[in-house]
Amino acid sequence: MAEKIALLESFLSCHVCSETFRDPVSLSCSHSFCSSCLQKFWEQAKNKNCPICKRKSSKEFPGINFTLKELSDSFAGRQKPGSSETEKVEKKVEVVCSKHPEVPSWFCEDEQRSLCPVCEFSLHQNHKVVPIEQAVSDLKDQLKCDLKSLQDKRDKCKQVEKTYKDVIQHTKKQLLSTERQIRAEFYKLQQFLKEEEESRLAALREEEEHKGKTISREMKRIQEQISSLSDSICAVEEELQKHKVAFLSTYKDTQTRARAQSSLSDPQLLSGALIDVAKHLGNLSFRVWEKMKEKVHFSPVILDPNTANYWLYLSDDLTSVRDGDTEQQLPDNPERITKYPEVLGSEGFSSGKHSWEVEVGDHPRWNVGLAKESIDRKGECYASPKDGFWCLKQEEEHKYSNGADQTVSVKKSLQRIRVQLDYDRGEVSFYHPEDMTHIYTHKDTFTEKLFPYLLIGQSGDAKTTDIKICPSEICL
Repeated sequence: MAEKIALLESFLSCHVCSETFRDPVSLSCSHSFCSSCLQKFWEQAKNKNCPICKRKSSKEFPGINFTLKELSDSFAGRQKPGSSETEKVEKKVEVVCSKHPEVPSWFCEDEQRSLCPVCEFSLHQNHKVVPIEQAVSDLKDQLKCDLKSLQDKRDKCKQVEKTYKDVIQHTKKQLLSTERQIRAEFYKLQQFLKEEEESRLAALREEEEHKGKTISREMKRIQEQISSLSDSICAVEEELQKHKVAFLSTYKDTQTRARAQSSLSDPQLLSGALIDVAKHLGNLSFRVWEKMKEKVHFSPVILDPNTANYWLYLSDDLTSVRDGDTEQQLPDNPERITKYPEVLGSEGFSSGKHSWEVEVGDHPRWNVGLAKESIDRKGECYASPKDGFWCLKQEEEHKYSNGADQTVSVKKSLQRIRVQLDYDRGEVSFYHPEDMTHIYTHKDTFTEKLFPYLLIGQSGDAKTTDIKICPSEICL
């Protein structure tokens, strides 16, 4: 009931002041306004055009649409006290002329109002005048069409609203999932850095311990030499204190010992006794980064989960995809491909040379190549250049074709394919990556951004491996 009232209120509202009509007038384009609102609008606009459709009015002073006036006054509660509102409206509609109430009324479509065929018919000879029953029927049909249009519009709005609700729920899941994966990736990096830190600190401590032992050995040897020299010095000093007869009898041995020790080479400090700080700190970050490169991997193509069909499941690192057994509950966002089990890359190319490899494994049905940004993502289309696809296809096991329905011959079955794009020359080429044997090249003129493209046909084989994006070993 509330919706019907709202609809009636909209029908009886002036498009200028947004209030219920007061003395409404209807233009030849069928749009209606308050008489005073229309005159003010025309004065400000300095023309006689319809405020809505801008069509020029055929009349400078349009007549009051009494039917619409009675309905508006009834709806707004502006009738005189007396009978019920329904009775008032019916009375006003039925009795057009108090002088000739028994004569059936007619309706002027040009002025959009009822008229008495006795009193006013001569004034409307050049107008389109029809029986009031026909006018009411036609106007109701128009209003029903307007109602249907409004209902359709409301249904579309509800569908968009539902999609937005799905998007909100999905973005919350994306937030949690992506946050978890980011933390996992950084945890791996942190573990690597922690282990590398411990390894380099251990190497530093090991060097310090080794050099400490070496210095300790040298110090012990020096201390033994000092002790021996001290003993010899004491012996010589004692010898020098002896009486001449005793001195002459013993000095020879003491002198021989002293001279033997004096002839020994002087002790030298060992080089490299200090810790090699430069070895531990020099280019430390760079050397750690170089070692880190062995732990991380770069993919030239990252798949976009927001474009993936409901049946496709992407890996956490977004470099591989498989066809699932169940349809995922995903929002029908504009980017998503809903008709076929397809997915696009996250970044497109509009210039230059690019290459990557796709490991298709033992999948019996697949398409590999590129697609333009404006492909039809919701409706029927064919993977051909005409519809914006440049790809190599396997629709039956070991039977290959291009998008132009031409068979492509290969010497051995394809397990891995190299895709190569030269955008500026308009070439998409496919190769065996092992020996770069050419498979097929399509030449065209590209006018918009191209995205890496994959289609995975339903295989029904749970053992079928994922299709993976791999880095190209040969750089362009």
